[in-house]
Amino acid sequence: MSTAPAWGLVVETTMGTGERKHTEAQVVAHVAGSREEALAELERRARSYSPPHPLSPRRRRLLRVGDGFLLVVDGAWQSFVTRFTVAELLTDSAAPRAPEPEPEPRPEPAPEAEAAPPAPADARGPELDADGVPVRPAWLGRRDLP
Repeated sequence: MSTAPAWGLVVETTMGTGERKHTEAQVVAHVAGSREEALAELERRARSYSPPHPLSPRRRRLLRVGDGFLLVVDGAWQSFVTRFTVAELLTDSAAPRAPEPEPEPRPEPAPEAEAAPPAPADARGPELDADGVPVRPAWLGRRDLP
C-alpha cells in the first residue's frame, strides 16, 4: 500500500535593507497528496502573502516558475523578492515516529501430561555446586558415626 507523498511549502523572503539585506527560508506547511494539490495550496498562500519589506509597496507582481511562484514587490528605492517553492519531503528528523507494530501473540504451550511426582531425595543424587562438589557432605546427619 503506497501513501501519498508529503510536500513542503517553502517560503524564502528578503529580510533587512541596504547592506544587511538577506534571504531567510522556512517551511510554512506540509501537504499530503499530489504535487498539483500542493501547488494549489502554495498559490493560495502566495496570493495572500504580505512581505515585511518594503514598508511602502509601489508595485506587486506574482510570477509562476517551475516549482512554485515568485513575488516581486517594488518599493520606493528597492525591489524585494519572495520565492514560494513546493518540494517533496523525503526525510524529517523531527517527524513523529511510527508506532511499533504489536508483536504477534505466542501460542500457549500445550499442557503437559500429568507430571510424575518428584523422586525422593536419595534417588535424585546429591545436590552439587558449580564445581561439582556436593553441597551437603555425605557424612552430615549420619547416626552411625561418633
